[in-house]
Amino acid sequence: MKILAQSQLPTEFGLFTQYAIENLGEENLPHIVLANLEGINPRQAINLRIHSECFTGDVLHSIKCDCRAQLTFAQKYIQEHLGLIIYLRQEGRGIGLTNKIKAYHLQDQGLDTIEANKALGLEVDDRNYSIVGEILAHFDIKKINLISNNPLKIKALEEMGIKIIDRIPTNISYPENYQYLQTKKNKMGHLLDL
Repeated sequence: MKILAQSQLPTEFGLFTQYAIENLGEENLPHIVLANLEGINPRQAINLRIHSECFTGDVLHSIKCDCRAQLTFAQKYIQEHLGLIIYLRQEGRGIGLTNKIKAYHLQDQGLDTIEANKALGLEVDDRNYSIVGEILAHFDIKKINLISNNPLKIKALEEMGIKIIDRIPTNISYPENYQYLQTKKNKMGHLLDL
């Protein structure tokens, strides 16, 4: 893991330290870490959100998904309780923005998020979390409270030897994304109370 740059980042939620982390093969799209670790006890479990890039949600405020709401929740939570947000450049569960827009078009025609990816010949979830282990090692973090509903993230971290002490759920739904969340719950095993 290589830190390319570091600075302070004031946000509407409070001050973070931001780090640009090398993203191999994507020189102009580094992974980002937002940290609020001031005064934290390194022996305690650190609150962590692993957030995959979602241009349509994070930037354009789409409510077709719950990504932006989860990121906002994490920023507020970590300002209050300390921790890290690791923002991974893995748009559309790893399929990329163009393919995600193609999948959205298929969803407009009645397919769910999984069926749309499969119709395009793509993986349902093609993300890789290996850089997360390197980032946590850099910050000497061995125990976490994971802000997530995704069992694949839990499994990936456990396989890296990261001890998950607690899981902090993010149950945020709108009428426009309810079916999407039902698909994530029923077909992908997401830990959602809907």
